[in-house]
Amino acid sequence: MTDALLTRRSWLAAMAAGLSLPALRPAWAAAQLSFDELYASFGPLGLEFSDKVKDLTGQEVTIQGFMAPPLKAEADFFVLTEIPMALCPFCSTDADWPDNILVVYLRAKQTFTDPNQRIEARGVLERGSWMDPDTGFLSQLRLRDARFETV
Repeated sequence: MTDALLTRRSWLAAMAAGLSLPALRPAWAAAQLSFDELYASFGPLGLEFSDKVKDLTGQEVTIQGFMAPPLKAEADFFVLTEIPMALCPFCSTDADWPDNILVVYLRAKQTFTDPNQRIEARGVLERGSWMDPDTGFLSQLRLRDARFETV
């Protein structure tokens, strides 16, 4: 049997059983992630990544939020926040890292948007403490090779 036939049969079987379909999404579709799903808890070592983040690390994901005001007009990255933010969140240490932001490294420069405009970012999810060699900024979660659009 072909993969297309198996996928169609799997989809039809899921529909007949009344199952939800996110597990059957095509391989090319990016997984949806929300800010509520980034961390599992605050443990003895600080924030602990959720199982979903661990499972999706290295895969393309989409997440909606707001663009924090950029530090400079010409940049290939920005900070995606859960709520509109007026200040730069990078002025923290790993221990103070907010649990409602994500750094987005763009595949190509894009014009930044109004910080009050909801956007959807899509890119490859990376996790773990990392310091940007160009800026010295620390991050716990990042999207690489990313792009965004207003929603």
